Amino acid sequence: MNPFIKTTPVILSPRKNSLVRTALYTVSASLAWIGIIGGSSRLYAAPLKVGYSDWPGWVAWDIGIQKGWFKEAGVDIEFVWFEYVPSMDAFSAGKVDAVTMTNGDAMVTGSAGGKSVAILLNDYSNGNDMIVAKPGIKSMADLKGKKIGVEVGFVDHLLLLNGLQAAKLKESDVTLVNMPTDQTAQALGGGQVDAIAAWQPNSGQALKALPGSKAVFSSANVPGLIYDVLAVNPKSLAERRADWKKVVKVWFKIAAYVKDPKNMKEASTLMAARVGLKPEEYAALMKGTFFLDKEGNVKHFAPGKDLNSVYHSNLVVDKFNLDYKVYKETQNLPAYLDNSLVLEAAK
Repeated sequence: MNPFIKTTPVILSPRKNSLVRTALYTVSASLAWIGIIGGSSRLYAAPLKVGYSDWPGWVAWDIGIQKGWFKEAGVDIEFVWFEYVPSMDAFSAGKVDAVTMTNGDAMVTGSAGGKSVAILLNDYSNGNDMIVAKPGIKSMADLKGKKIGVEVGFVDHLLLLNGLQAAKLKESDVTLVNMPTDQTAQALGGGQVDAIAAWQPNSGQALKALPGSKAVFSSANVPGLIYDVLAVNPKSLAERRADWKKVVKVWFKIAAYVKDPKNMKEASTLMAARVGLKPEEYAALMKGTFFLDKEGNVKHFAPGKDLNSVYHSNLVVDKFNLDYKVYKETQNLPAYLDNSLVLEAAK
């Protein structure tokens, strides 16, 4: 049977954190295949199944799908489109073999029983996560005594704390207004708060909702604070290690393609189609994401003592999660990261 790609949409509820309605797409590089090795046959009845959602570093998987690179690599895989939080719920429930999430959320999910191991780094946020303030507020220092809308305990709460620290302010110097991230743009535009902490597309919506508003701090100020990863079920990794290695190699090809300026028009067109935006709109979002190719993975997946290392980022996020009682006990940080496939695939 020749491998092929198919797409099956299933309409769900409106997205929590997107400009478009949520639809679930199943993309299969093949239904099943038999490999003949040493005179024996191996039948993989089910493809690898990956849950992914609306973030440039994850939407980029669509490039590999559309270009047939998984088929070329000989890996049978399905990508299933979710809202972000439901994608993690699906992973914890065993409905997918892997999920795209932040390194910090991998630990949160793991603390509740959904253990995972990150086998590659898609990117780190480089400006798409923002502190957006109303007109007249020109810096983080100007936020002293102001109200800030943020989803407490989530990644942009951590970004906000870093911004306050950079401005020599404490959390007690501002008033936090806890709200879902997808409501922050409306809150800023409606005058309920003076600033908000949010990721794209919500941060971009906030800038549009209130003319004259501006980003006074962003993830570009703390590169490496927020890594986005492919997190795999440890059992699946053990059983299908060779296939996951092929997935890592395909990602290297995708990231190298995206990072090449001559491919920007086609890349943004392919990615924009997934989320219902115009290519030029999506190109702007891509600029706030630092895609990690083969060299980037080798560099940032190495142990280190600053945010250039995902290991150090995990340490920072674990402390934040403990301080804000996101979970009660420190996590076994090394167990969430495995750079061995990156190193093997990079040879």
